[in-house]
Amino acid sequence: MSIIDELDPDELDPDELALADEHVITPTEAAEAAAWRPSPGGVAARIVVLVGLLLLVVAIPQIVPDIYTNVVSKAAIFGLVALSLNVIIGYTGQISLGHNAFVGVGAFGAGYALTKMDLPYAGALVVAALTGVVGALLIGVIALRLAGLYLALVTIAYAFLAQEVLFNLRSLTGGGAGQPAPRPSVFSSDVSYAYFCIAVLGVALAFDWRLTASKGGRAIQALRDDERVAASWGINVTSFKLLAFVISGIMAGIAGALFAGIEQLASRQDFPFLPLALTFLVMTVVGGAGNRWGVMQGGILFAILPTLLDRAHESFHFFPFTSVQVTWEPAIGALLLLLTLIFSPGGIAQQQRHLLNWLSFKRFNEPSHGGGISRGGMGARP
Repeated sequence: MSIIDELDPDELDPDELALADEHVITPTEAAEAAAWRPSPGGVAARIVVLVGLLLLVVAIPQIVPDIYTNVVSKAAIFGLVALSLNVIIGYTGQISLGHNAFVGVGAFGAGYALTKMDLPYAGALVVAALTGVVGALLIGVIALRLAGLYLALVTIAYAFLAQEVLFNLRSLTGGGAGQPAPRPSVFSSDVSYAYFCIAVLGVALAFDWRLTASKGGRAIQALRDDERVAASWGINVTSFKLLAFVISGIMAGIAGALFAGIEQLASRQDFPFLPLALTFLVMTVVGGAGNRWGVMQGGILFAILPTLLDRAHESFHFFPFTSVQVTWEPAIGALLLLLTLIFSPGGIAQQQRHLLNWLSFKRFNEPSHGGGISRGGMGARP
Protein backbone atom coordinates (compact mmCIF):
# COMPACT_ATOMS: atom_id res chain seq x y z
CA MET A 1 0.00 0.00 0.00
CA SER A 2 1.31 3.45 -0.93
CA ILE A 3 1.20 6.57 1.19
CA ILE A 4 -1.39 7.94 -1.21
CA ASP A 5 -3.70 5.02 -0.48
CA GLU A 6 -3.33 5.54 3.26
CA LEU A 7 -4.59 9.14 3.13
CA ASP A 8 -8.36 9.45 3.45
CA PRO A 9 -9.49 12.65 1.72
CA ASP A 10 -12.75 12.54 3.67
CA GLU A 11 -10.95 12.85 7.00
CA LEU A 12 -8.27 15.45 6.35
CA ASP A 13 -8.20 18.49 4.13
CA PRO A 14 -5.33 17.97 1.66
CA ASP A 15 -4.38 21.62 2.12
CA GLU A 16 -3.51 20.84 5.74
CA LEU A 17 -1.13 18.04 4.77
CA ALA A 18 1.25 20.32 2.87
CA LEU A 19 4.77 21.13 4.00
CA ALA A 20 5.49 24.60 5.27
CA ASP A 21 8.92 26.18 4.85
CA GLU A 22 10.20 25.32 8.30
CA HIS A 23 7.59 23.06 9.80
CA VAL A 24 5.90 19.80 8.87
CA ILE A 25 2.22 19.95 9.75
CA THR A 26 1.48 16.92 11.89
CA PRO A 27 -1.68 14.80 11.50
CA THR A 28 -2.83 16.08 14.90
CA GLU A 29 -2.54 19.70 13.82
CA ALA A 30 -4.26 18.93 10.54
CA ALA A 31 -7.09 17.15 12.36
CA GLU A 32 -7.52 20.06 14.77
CA ALA A 33 -7.66 22.53 11.88
CA ALA A 34 -10.15 20.33 10.02
CA ALA A 35 -12.35 20.07 13.14
CA TRP A 36 -12.67 23.86 13.49
CA ARG A 37 -15.76 25.36 11.90
CA PRO A 38 -16.76 29.03 11.56
CA SER A 39 -19.86 30.31 13.32
CA PRO A 40 -23.10 30.78 11.35
CA GLY A 41 -22.31 34.50 11.16
CA GLY A 42 -18.81 33.73 9.92
CA VAL A 43 -20.19 31.41 7.25
CA ALA A 44 -22.66 34.07 6.12
CA ALA A 45 -19.95 36.74 5.96
CA ARG A 46 -17.70 34.51 3.87
CA ILE A 47 -20.53 33.67 1.50
CA VAL A 48 -21.37 37.35 1.05
CA VAL A 49 -17.75 38.22 0.24
CA LEU A 50 -17.39 35.29 -2.17
CA VAL A 51 -20.61 36.20 -3.96
CA GLY A 52 -19.43 39.82 -4.15
CA LEU A 53 -16.12 38.74 -5.70
CA LEU A 54 -17.97 36.55 -8.20
CA LEU A 55 -20.27 39.41 -9.16
CA LEU A 56 -17.25 41.67 -9.60
CA VAL A 57 -15.64 39.17 -11.96
CA VAL A 58 -18.88 38.89 -13.92
CA ALA A 59 -19.21 42.68 -14.11
CA ILE A 60 -15.64 43.47 -15.22
CA PRO A 61 -16.13 42.84 -18.97
CA GLN A 62 -19.15 45.15 -18.86
CA ILE A 63 -17.65 48.01 -16.86
CA VAL A 64 -14.21 48.35 -18.45
CA PRO A 65 -13.93 50.65 -21.48
CA ASP A 66 -14.39 48.85 -24.79
CA ILE A 67 -10.75 49.41 -25.70
CA TYR A 68 -9.68 47.29 -22.71
CA THR A 69 -12.13 44.39 -23.12
CA ASN A 70 -9.49 42.28 -24.85
CA VAL A 71 -7.15 42.96 -21.92
CA VAL A 72 -9.70 41.14 -19.74
CA SER A 73 -9.52 38.16 -22.10
CA LYS A 74 -5.72 38.27 -22.01
CA ALA A 75 -5.78 38.38 -18.21
CA ALA A 76 -7.92 35.24 -18.04
CA ILE A 77 -5.65 33.50 -20.55
CA PHE A 78 -2.50 34.42 -18.63
CA GLY A 79 -4.19 33.10 -15.49
CA LEU A 80 -4.73 29.80 -17.33
CA VAL A 81 -1.09 29.74 -18.47
CA ALA A 82 0.03 30.33 -14.89
CA LEU A 83 -2.11 27.42 -13.69
CA SER A 84 -0.58 25.17 -16.34
CA LEU A 85 2.96 26.16 -15.43
CA ASN A 86 2.14 25.76 -11.74
CA VAL A 87 1.49 22.05 -12.30
CA ILE A 88 5.15 21.66 -13.28
CA ILE A 89 6.83 24.22 -11.04
CA GLY A 90 4.51 24.31 -8.05
CA TYR A 91 3.44 20.69 -7.82
CA THR A 92 6.38 18.65 -9.13
CA GLY A 93 9.21 21.09 -8.43
CA GLN A 94 10.50 21.00 -12.03
CA ILE A 95 11.49 24.06 -14.07
CA SER A 96 10.08 24.86 -17.50
CA LEU A 97 11.35 27.77 -19.58
CA GLY A 98 9.64 26.72 -22.79
CA HIS A 99 6.01 27.46 -22.06
CA ASN A 100 5.83 30.01 -24.84
CA ALA A 101 6.28 27.05 -27.20
CA PHE A 102 3.36 25.11 -25.67
CA VAL A 103 1.12 28.17 -25.91
CA GLY A 104 2.28 29.09 -29.42
CA VAL A 105 1.88 25.59 -30.84
CA GLY A 106 -1.61 25.44 -29.32
CA ALA A 107 -2.49 28.74 -31.01
CA PHE A 108 -1.26 27.63 -34.42
CA GLY A 109 -2.85 24.21 -33.99
CA ALA A 110 -6.22 25.79 -33.31
CA GLY A 111 -5.86 28.19 -36.24
CA TYR A 112 -4.88 25.36 -38.58
CA ALA A 113 -7.83 23.25 -37.41
CA LEU A 114 -10.25 26.14 -37.96
CA THR A 115 -9.02 27.37 -41.34
CA LYS A 116 -7.41 24.36 -43.03
CA MET A 117 -9.32 21.44 -41.50
CA ASP A 118 -12.60 23.37 -41.23
CA LEU A 119 -13.29 21.94 -37.78
CA PRO A 120 -15.79 23.50 -35.37
CA TYR A 121 -14.36 25.55 -32.52
CA ALA A 122 -14.69 22.71 -30.01
CA GLY A 123 -12.66 20.51 -32.35
CA ALA A 124 -10.03 23.22 -32.66
CA LEU A 125 -9.70 23.33 -28.87
CA VAL A 126 -9.18 19.57 -28.88
CA VAL A 127 -6.47 19.92 -31.54
CA ALA A 128 -4.80 22.65 -29.48
CA ALA A 129 -4.89 20.42 -26.40
CA LEU A 130 -3.40 17.53 -28.38
CA THR A 131 -0.52 19.70 -29.59
CA GLY A 132 0.17 20.46 -25.94
CA VAL A 133 0.13 16.74 -25.15
CA VAL A 134 2.68 15.97 -27.89
CA GLY A 135 5.08 18.65 -26.68
CA ALA A 136 4.53 17.66 -23.05
CA LEU A 137 5.27 14.01 -23.76
CA LEU A 138 8.43 15.01 -25.62
CA ILE A 139 9.67 17.09 -22.69
CA GLY A 140 8.25 14.70 -20.10
CA VAL A 141 10.16 11.69 -21.43
CA ILE A 142 13.37 13.69 -21.20
CA ALA A 143 12.38 14.89 -17.72
CA LEU A 144 12.44 11.30 -16.50
CA ARG A 145 16.23 11.40 -16.65
CA LEU A 146 16.90 15.08 -16.00
CA ALA A 147 15.96 17.65 -13.38
CA GLY A 148 16.78 21.16 -12.26
CA LEU A 149 19.12 23.15 -14.49
CA TYR A 150 19.48 20.39 -17.09
CA LEU A 151 15.72 20.10 -17.55
CA ALA A 152 15.47 23.89 -17.80
CA LEU A 153 18.03 23.82 -20.62
CA VAL A 154 16.00 21.17 -22.44
CA THR A 155 12.84 23.25 -22.20
CA ILE A 156 14.76 26.26 -23.53
CA ALA A 157 15.90 24.11 -26.46
CA TYR A 158 12.29 23.15 -27.14
CA ALA A 159 11.28 26.82 -27.03
CA PHE A 160 13.92 27.75 -29.60
CA LEU A 161 13.01 24.73 -31.74
CA ALA A 162 9.43 25.92 -31.84
CA GLN A 163 10.42 29.55 -32.47
CA GLU A 164 12.94 28.87 -35.23
CA VAL A 165 11.41 25.79 -36.89
CA LEU A 166 7.75 25.10 -36.06
CA PHE A 167 6.69 28.75 -36.09
CA ASN A 168 8.32 29.19 -39.51
CA LEU A 169 6.43 26.39 -41.24
CA ARG A 170 4.31 28.32 -43.72
CA SER A 171 1.74 25.54 -43.97
CA LEU A 172 1.17 25.70 -40.21
CA THR A 173 1.61 29.39 -39.45
CA GLY A 174 0.57 31.05 -42.70
CA GLY A 175 3.97 32.74 -42.96
CA GLY A 176 4.31 36.41 -42.17
CA ALA A 177 0.58 36.95 -42.58
CA GLY A 178 -0.17 34.58 -39.72
CA GLN A 179 -2.77 31.86 -39.38
CA PRO A 180 -6.41 33.04 -39.08
CA ALA A 181 -8.12 31.77 -35.93
CA PRO A 182 -11.74 33.00 -36.02
CA ARG A 183 -13.85 32.96 -32.88
CA PRO A 184 -17.01 30.89 -32.66
CA SER A 185 -20.03 32.90 -33.82
CA VAL A 186 -21.65 32.80 -30.38
CA PHE A 187 -18.59 34.58 -28.91
CA SER A 188 -17.89 36.91 -31.82
CA SER A 189 -17.98 40.12 -29.76
CA ASP A 190 -15.13 41.15 -27.48
CA VAL A 191 -17.35 41.12 -24.39
CA SER A 192 -18.78 37.67 -25.02
CA TYR A 193 -15.31 36.33 -25.80
CA ALA A 194 -14.01 37.77 -22.53
CA TYR A 195 -16.75 35.88 -20.69
CA PHE A 196 -15.80 32.72 -22.56
CA CYS A 197 -12.15 33.07 -21.52
CA ILE A 198 -13.18 33.70 -17.90
CA ALA A 199 -15.41 30.62 -18.01
CA VAL A 200 -12.55 28.45 -19.30
CA LEU A 201 -10.34 29.79 -16.49
CA GLY A 202 -13.07 28.89 -14.00
CA VAL A 203 -13.22 25.33 -15.35
CA ALA A 204 -9.42 25.08 -15.09
CA LEU A 205 -9.54 26.26 -11.47
CA ALA A 206 -12.18 23.65 -10.65
CA PHE A 207 -10.14 20.95 -12.37
CA ASP A 208 -6.99 22.00 -10.53
CA TRP A 209 -8.85 21.89 -7.22
CA ARG A 210 -10.12 18.38 -7.91
CA LEU A 211 -6.67 17.32 -9.08
CA THR A 212 -4.94 18.34 -5.86
CA ALA A 213 -7.71 16.72 -3.81
CA SER A 214 -7.30 13.40 -5.59
CA LYS A 215 -4.85 10.60 -4.84
CA GLY A 216 -3.13 11.17 -8.17
CA GLY A 217 -2.77 14.88 -7.48
CA ARG A 218 -1.21 14.23 -4.08
CA ALA A 219 1.14 11.76 -5.72
CA ILE A 220 2.23 14.44 -8.20
CA GLN A 221 2.85 16.88 -5.34
CA ALA A 222 4.87 14.25 -3.46
CA LEU A 223 7.41 14.32 -6.30
CA ARG A 224 8.40 17.86 -5.38
CA ASP A 225 9.65 16.94 -1.92
CA ASP A 226 11.74 13.89 -2.81
CA GLU A 227 11.23 11.52 -5.72
CA ARG A 228 13.13 8.71 -4.02
CA VAL A 229 11.00 8.91 -0.91
CA ALA A 230 7.87 9.04 -3.06
CA ALA A 231 9.03 5.92 -4.94
CA SER A 232 9.72 4.14 -1.65
CA TRP A 233 6.09 4.67 -0.70
CA GLY A 234 4.87 3.01 -3.88
CA ILE A 235 4.34 6.07 -6.09
CA ASN A 236 5.11 5.45 -9.77
CA VAL A 237 7.42 8.41 -10.30
CA THR A 238 7.63 7.91 -14.08
CA SER A 239 3.88 7.82 -14.65
CA PHE A 240 3.00 10.72 -12.40
CA LYS A 241 5.78 12.95 -13.73
CA LEU A 242 4.55 12.33 -17.28
CA LEU A 243 0.98 12.96 -16.12
CA ALA A 244 2.00 16.35 -14.68
CA PHE A 245 3.61 17.42 -17.96
CA VAL A 246 0.61 16.22 -19.98
CA ILE A 247 -1.85 18.14 -17.81
CA SER A 248 0.30 21.25 -18.06
CA GLY A 249 0.59 20.84 -21.84
CA ILE A 250 -3.16 20.47 -22.30
CA MET A 251 -3.89 23.64 -20.34
CA ALA A 252 -1.16 25.59 -22.14
CA GLY A 253 -2.39 24.42 -25.56
CA ILE A 254 -5.95 25.53 -24.78
CA ALA A 255 -4.58 28.86 -23.51
CA GLY A 256 -2.82 29.27 -26.86
CA ALA A 257 -6.06 28.66 -28.75
CA LEU A 258 -7.81 31.29 -26.63
CA PHE A 259 -4.93 33.73 -27.10
CA ALA A 260 -5.18 33.41 -30.88
CA GLY A 261 -8.87 34.24 -30.61
CA ILE A 262 -8.20 37.67 -29.12
CA GLU A 263 -7.04 39.09 -32.45
CA GLN A 264 -8.46 36.11 -34.37
CA LEU A 265 -4.98 35.53 -35.74
CA ALA A 266 -2.01 33.43 -34.66
CA SER A 267 1.29 35.05 -35.55
CA ARG A 268 4.81 33.88 -34.71
CA GLN A 269 5.64 37.37 -33.44
CA ASP A 270 3.22 36.79 -30.57
CA PHE A 271 5.22 33.92 -29.02
CA PRO A 272 8.90 34.88 -28.72
CA PHE A 273 11.10 33.19 -26.16
CA LEU A 274 12.15 36.61 -24.91
CA PRO A 275 10.36 38.02 -23.06
CA LEU A 276 7.29 35.76 -23.09
CA ALA A 277 8.75 32.54 -21.63
CA LEU A 278 10.50 34.46 -18.86
CA THR A 279 7.34 36.44 -18.15
CA PHE A 280 5.42 33.19 -17.67
CA LEU A 281 8.04 31.95 -15.22
CA VAL A 282 8.24 35.23 -13.29
CA MET A 283 4.47 35.61 -12.95
CA THR A 284 4.22 32.08 -11.53
CA VAL A 285 6.91 32.72 -8.92
CA VAL A 286 5.59 36.18 -8.02
CA GLY A 287 2.08 34.75 -7.68
CA GLY A 288 3.27 32.00 -5.35
CA ALA A 289 4.28 28.72 -6.98
CA GLY A 290 2.21 25.91 -5.58
CA ASN A 291 -0.92 27.94 -4.80
CA ARG A 292 -3.50 28.11 -7.58
CA TRP A 293 -5.06 31.36 -6.41
CA GLY A 294 -1.70 33.07 -6.09
CA VAL A 295 -0.34 32.05 -9.49
CA MET A 296 -3.62 32.97 -11.15
CA GLN A 297 -3.36 36.47 -9.69
CA GLY A 298 0.27 36.63 -10.81
CA GLY A 299 -0.78 35.80 -14.35
CA ILE A 300 -3.52 38.43 -14.30
CA LEU A 301 -1.11 41.03 -12.91
CA PHE A 302 1.45 40.52 -15.68
CA ALA A 303 -1.28 40.47 -18.34
CA ILE A 304 -2.55 43.91 -17.35
CA LEU A 305 0.84 45.37 -16.36
CA PRO A 306 1.51 46.99 -19.79
CA THR A 307 -1.92 48.63 -19.69
CA LEU A 308 -1.35 49.83 -16.11
CA LEU A 309 1.98 51.38 -17.09
CA ASP A 310 0.45 53.06 -20.10
CA ARG A 311 -2.45 54.47 -18.06
CA ALA A 312 -0.12 55.64 -15.29
CA HIS A 313 2.00 57.51 -17.84
CA GLU A 314 -1.07 59.21 -19.29
CA SER A 315 -2.90 59.99 -16.04
CA PHE A 316 -0.22 61.12 -13.58
CA HIS A 317 1.81 64.10 -14.67
CA PHE A 318 4.55 63.93 -12.08
CA PHE A 319 7.68 61.85 -11.52
CA PRO A 320 8.13 58.88 -11.70
CA PHE A 321 4.98 58.38 -13.77
CA THR A 322 6.05 60.92 -16.39
CA SER A 323 9.00 58.67 -17.23
CA VAL A 324 7.12 55.36 -17.03
CA GLN A 325 7.03 53.49 -20.33
CA VAL A 326 5.57 50.15 -21.37
CA THR A 327 9.15 49.08 -22.14
CA TRP A 328 9.75 49.09 -18.39
CA GLU A 329 7.68 45.92 -18.04
CA PRO A 330 10.66 43.49 -18.02
CA ALA A 331 12.51 45.62 -15.46
CA ILE A 332 9.45 45.85 -13.22
CA GLY A 333 8.93 42.10 -13.53
CA ALA A 334 12.54 41.47 -12.53
CA LEU A 335 12.16 43.85 -9.57
CA LEU A 336 8.99 42.10 -8.42
CA LEU A 337 10.78 38.75 -8.69
CA LEU A 338 13.71 39.94 -6.56
CA LEU A 339 11.41 41.44 -3.94
CA THR A 340 9.38 38.24 -3.85
CA LEU A 341 12.42 36.00 -3.40
CA ILE A 342 13.88 38.24 -0.68
CA PHE A 343 10.87 39.30 1.36
CA SER A 344 8.02 36.95 0.48
CA PRO A 345 9.08 33.61 -1.08
CA GLY A 346 5.43 32.53 -1.12
CA GLY A 347 4.56 35.45 -3.41
CA ILE A 348 1.10 36.96 -3.59
CA ALA A 349 -0.40 33.85 -2.00
CA GLN A 350 1.77 34.28 1.09
CA GLN A 351 0.82 37.94 1.40
CA GLN A 352 -2.85 37.00 1.23
CA ARG A 353 -2.60 33.88 3.38
CA HIS A 354 -4.92 35.13 6.14
CA LEU A 355 -7.55 36.35 3.70
CA LEU A 356 -7.37 33.15 1.65
CA ASN A 357 -7.68 31.05 4.81
CA TRP A 358 -10.75 33.04 5.82
CA LEU A 359 -12.36 32.75 2.38
CA SER A 360 -11.78 28.99 2.42
CA PHE A 361 -13.79 28.80 5.70
CA LYS A 362 -10.75 28.42 7.94
CA ARG A 363 -9.46 30.59 10.75
CA PHE A 364 -8.34 34.02 9.58
CA ASN A 365 -5.25 33.98 11.80
CA GLU A 366 -3.83 30.49 11.60
CA PRO A 367 -0.79 29.80 13.82
CA SER A 368 2.45 30.60 12.02
CA HIS A 369 4.57 27.69 10.83
CA GLY A 370 7.46 29.42 9.15
CA GLY A 371 5.92 31.40 6.35
CA GLY A 372 5.17 28.60 3.89
CA ILE A 373 2.12 28.29 1.77
CA SER A 374 0.09 25.20 1.13
CA ARG A 375 0.64 23.83 -2.35
CA GLY A 376 -2.45 23.57 -4.43
CA GLY A 377 -4.95 24.81 -1.91
CA MET A 378 -6.95 27.97 -1.71
CA GLY A 379 -5.61 28.88 1.68
CA ALA A 380 -1.94 29.67 2.28
CA ARG A 381 -0.37 28.45 5.42
CA PRO A 382 1.40 31.26 7.29
